[in-house]
Amino acid sequence: MPIAMKLKDWMQVVVTVALVSALAACGGGGGGDSGSSSSGSSGGGSNGQISGSLPSSPTQQPIAATAANTVAITVAHGATGVINIPAISVTVCAPNSPSTCQTIDNVQVDTGSFGLRIVNSALNSSMQAALTQNTTTTGANLAECAGFADGFTWGSVRNAIVKVGGETTSASGVPVQIIGDMTGTPVPSPGCSNGSQESTVSDLGANGIIGIGTALNDCGRNCSDPTLAPTYSNYFGCANGGSCARTAVAATKQVANPVANFTADNNGVIVQLPPISNSGAASATGTLVFGVGTQSNNALTAAQSFTTDGYGNMANSSFNGSKLTAFLDSGSNGYFFNDSSITLCDSNGNFRGFYCPSTAQTRTVTLVGNNNVQAAVGVGIVSASTLFGNGTSYAFNDLAGQVGGLSAFDLGLPFFYGRHVYYGYDLSASGGQAPYVAF
Repeated sequence: MPIAMKLKDWMQVVVTVALVSALAACGGGGGGDSGSSSSGSSGGGSNGQISGSLPSSPTQQPIAATAANTVAITVAHGATGVINIPAISVTVCAPNSPSTCQTIDNVQVDTGSFGLRIVNSALNSSMQAALTQNTTTTGANLAECAGFADGFTWGSVRNAIVKVGGETTSASGVPVQIIGDMTGTPVPSPGCSNGSQESTVSDLGANGIIGIGTALNDCGRNCSDPTLAPTYSNYFGCANGGSCARTAVAATKQVANPVANFTADNNGVIVQLPPISNSGAASATGTLVFGVGTQSNNALTAAQSFTTDGYGNMANSSFNGSKLTAFLDSGSNGYFFNDSSITLCDSNGNFRGFYCPSTAQTRTVTLVGNNNVQAAVGVGIVSASTLFGNGTSYAFNDLAGQVGGLSAFDLGLPFFYGRHVYYGYDLSASGGQAPYVAF
């Protein structure tokens, strides 16, 4: 059972978080604790009982994914068996041939990144041909290197009409990245050489990533400002068969948050996942709701709302008496933070980077928004080796690992079970709402 950590894209955040892959040995007996497995999830226990202290689990249930502004989220085996990967189906169509469409399953829902990225091999030949490559102002082919702390995705930028549930972008489409399609063009270096290249479904654990966090596009001023782009841009102009050079790209031409470009219900999203047992579940089914306060089913009813920076970060948060940056990221498959008092798993084993305490643990992080709203959040940590004792479970609410030497607290997918988590988009440039997260 692969247990890859899928973490936040370093180009958009204050902190840098690693993308680590590991392989867990699967198989073994059943068992599990007596905790309830609620509607929307099916049980899958671990070997042995969980002892120790865990915080009370939230109990909100997702609404039915039956309205036009909703789509079902599934956490299950998915494309490659990576745990805690929330996935939806996304349809893409060619703007110059709108009847040429393809629905792509197992696209990861990532609130820590911005924009749609599809693995080239997940597209059929008709779609590959119909989605024409975007170009720079000088006519070079436009490509992007979306970097992580130890890896990157490299591929062309193309326009596509994006449809999810009953929502759609305009007929002109939005820029998306096609991962791994530029096999004949050398990967530019320097500028796109940070760790290993992530080009396949196996690399990502999904057929693509739909980034629906608080930002409207994936790079902003670092890529649009001609004085910054030669050093910081993750966009490249590539001559046919030749080398690629960093280039400035207007914000409107950057890979775009597709939800922010829907023709309706485009000011934010709500991620809703059901509660699950502390010993894990074989699967969990929730709902992604488009828009906040735009329909009868998406009113903002959260207990607390935190304004953030443009990328969803709460930089004044604290943990264990130290100030740090915290963020709510469905694209991370565990909680990730540094706590030397929690035992790490064997550094040479299958659970490298995860915590393996002898008994269950609770830790508390204090979230602080730019609006000074504060909330103490308790997180549970159960040994990764205990959780993965049964190789049939793919949803976990108490998996955690370290985040290296970074001053950060990543509230990954375990945080989302049993909650309605809201993301309000950054509309401040046009005089609208400040970016926020709420739950």
